[in-house]
Amino acid sequence: MTVTQNIEPGLDVIFPPSNLESDEPPLESSLHLQQMLLLIQCLNWWWRDINKINDYFVAGNMTIYYSPRQIKTKDFRGPDFFLVLDTENRDRNNWVVWEEDGKYPNLIIELLSPSTASTDKGLKKQIYQDIFRTPEYFWFNPQNLEFAGFILFGGTYQPIEPNSQGLLWSQQLNLYLGVHDGKLRYFLPEGQLMLTPEEYGVQATQRAEQQTQLTEEATKLAEQQTQLAEQQAQLTEEATKLAEQQTQLAEQQTQLAEEATQRAERLAAKLRELNIDPDIL
Repeated sequence: MTVTQNIEPGLDVIFPPSNLESDEPPLESSLHLQQMLLLIQCLNWWWRDINKINDYFVAGNMTIYYSPRQIKTKDFRGPDFFLVLDTENRDRNNWVVWEEDGKYPNLIIELLSPSTASTDKGLKKQIYQDIFRTPEYFWFNPQNLEFAGFILFGGTYQPIEPNSQGLLWSQQLNLYLGVHDGKLRYFLPEGQLMLTPEEYGVQATQRAEQQTQLTEEATKLAEQQTQLAEQQAQLTEEATKLAEQQTQLAEQQTQLAEEATQRAERLAAKLRELNIDPDIL
């Protein structure tokens, strides 16, 4: 991304028409492209799709036109990633400041490379601080994972101090930024990693599979419990039958004992009729 040292905006000029195209060179590598797309995709998913927030514009590798003089001299290339708040969320070919109610980006992220690092850390940082007045500026190197952030305080960028996880808080995003698995990622205010839509889909599939597995296990357990209940009922029924049989057997034994007693009494009576004492027999 090429820039010159002249960063003064033009004054007292007639602004050109709006049919300006973005005039950006390709990103340095596939790593830079993947990183830019990851940041845009995740923010759109989290804000627009999940939280139904639509009053913002996010883009990457797009020219920001802030000065008619800039158009003639091409003294500035656009950021790798930028966010504008409180604006219409619609497709744009570029960002033309004088046609956007004078709005500049609220947050900018530059993806460092060997050919751009000195400019991103020097001249561009000066432009974002002194001309754009962009509240927050971050840079990240996808190759060596260098990461830093700055907040505009009193007209000057001050470093953002990391938290205990090494994350940098963004007031503009109301999210943390931090490095995870070699990528610059968003983190929720509680510190959890914000999932990509793909990661969320995988997690949802895993949860569904786990739920299906739990349901199957619960069904098997219910079937086992039903079988145990049936076995218990069968055992109870068999125990009842056995108890009834034992009762019948006891009644039969009682009846036999009563009959034996009656026979003994009749025999004793007969013996007494014959003047025989049955007790001495």
